[in-house]
Amino acid sequence: MKPVKVGICGLGTVGGGTFNVLKRNAEEISRRVGRQIEVVQVASRTMNPECDTSTTEVVDDVFAIVDNPEIEVVVELIGGDTLAKDIVLRAIENGKHVVTANKALIAVHGNEIFARARERGVMVGFEAAVAGGIPVIKAIREGLAGNRINWLTGIINGTGNFILSEMREKGRTFEDVLQEAQALGYAEADPTFDVEGIDAAHKLTILASIAFGIPLQFEKAYTEGIAELTTADVNYAEALGYRIKHLGMARRTDLGIELRVHPTLIPADRLLANVNGVMNAVMVNGDAVGSTLYYGAGAGMEPTASAVIADIIDVARFMASAPADQVPALAFQSGELSEHPILAIDQCESAYYLRIQAKDHPGVLAQVASIFSVRGINIQSIIQKEAEELDGSIPIILLTHRVEEQRINDAIIALEALDALQAAVVRIRVEQLG
Repeated sequence: MKPVKVGICGLGTVGGGTFNVLKRNAEEISRRVGRQIEVVQVASRTMNPECDTSTTEVVDDVFAIVDNPEIEVVVELIGGDTLAKDIVLRAIENGKHVVTANKALIAVHGNEIFARARERGVMVGFEAAVAGGIPVIKAIREGLAGNRINWLTGIINGTGNFILSEMREKGRTFEDVLQEAQALGYAEADPTFDVEGIDAAHKLTILASIAFGIPLQFEKAYTEGIAELTTADVNYAEALGYRIKHLGMARRTDLGIELRVHPTLIPADRLLANVNGVMNAVMVNGDAVGSTLYYGAGAGMEPTASAVIADIIDVARFMASAPADQVPALAFQSGELSEHPILAIDQCESAYYLRIQAKDHPGVLAQVASIFSVRGINIQSIIQKEAEELDGSIPIILLTHRVEEQRINDAIIALEALDALQAAVVRIRVEQLG
C-alpha cells in the first residue's frame, strides 16, 4: 500500500520528538500499520538541531502544509488556541485528518472542531493533549467503554506536582521551589497556567467529556491554585496521615457533574499520594472495573511524541473506513452527548481540612464547635496546637466529614467574624479516593 503522507506544524520539543521517533521506529510502525508513514513536509521558523531534516522539505509557513494536496495528515504542534485553531479548521476543510497535542485548543474549541470534522468525514486525534505519554484518553474512550464512569481524578500537571513534592520532602517554600522549577524548564517565566490550575482544567475538561459523554465546557471548570499553600499546612497534613496534591476531580452526581481543580488532601497510603516529582497519574472509577490507575511521564519530548504517533497510527489504520465506523472523538456518538449540568463549586461535596489561627483565649474551641454544629457539619477530628511564640495565637486544625461546600462557606464566614481569629481561615478539600 502507498505510504501515509504526514506534515508536521512545529518542530519544537514535541514536534522534534515526533519527527525523530517516526524516523527511528519507522520499520516497527510500518509493521503495525501495514503501510509506511512518511513525513514529507515540516513547518518551522527555526531549525531544531536535534532533528536531521536533510531529506525532508522544511517550510516556514504552516499553511503551506495545510494546503499541500499531497499531505493526508496534518500534525499541529505549535500550541496556543488562535493560530492553531486556524490551522486545524483549515486542514479539516481541506479534507485532511488532524493530530494535535494542544489541550487548550481542544478544551476551548473542541466542540466546533469535532463538528466540522464529522461534516468533512475526517478524524481528529488528541491523545497527547492530556498526561503526555500516558494513553489515558484511549483507556477511557475504548478500554473502559463498557463501564459507567463514576468519577476520575488525577495529577495532570507536572510542574505543580514537582513544587508540592519538594515542599513536602524538603520543607521548602512555594516561591523557592517555583524558582527552581523555572530554572529547570518545568515552569514557564509566567507560571500562571501551571500553578493556578488552568492547564490542569484544560485537561480535566477533556477527560470529563470522554468519561461522562458531555460537551466540552472548560469555562465551567472551577480552578484553584497552589501559590497560597504553606509548608505549615503541608506538614500538618503529613502529621494527620495525608498528603497535599493539586488534583483535577470530575464526579458524576444526581445533580450534575463536578468539574474542579484544587489542592487536595488525600491519604498518604493511596497510590496517587505517592506520585512525586514531575510525573502524572490519573485514577478512573467505573461501575464494572472499579478503580484503575494510569501513571507515567506527563510531558517531555519523546513521551508526548509517543502519544502523538499513536494517534497518527490510529488515523492511518482507520482513514479508509467510513466515518460511522470510527471511534467517536468524545467516546459517545455525537447525538448522544448528555445535558448534565456542570455544578458550581458551592454545590460540590467534599470533606475539608481547616486551619484556624485564633487567640489563646478560653472558650474559643467551644465557639468554633458551635459554629459547625448549628450548620450540621460533622467534625471528624480536631487538633489544638501549642501557642505560637511570636503572636501567642494557637493553630486549630479540623477535619470535617463530607458536606456541601456552601455550608462550609457559611461556617468560614462565621468563623472569620469571631473576635478571637487572628487570620483568614485556611481551607483545603479532602478526598479519600476509596
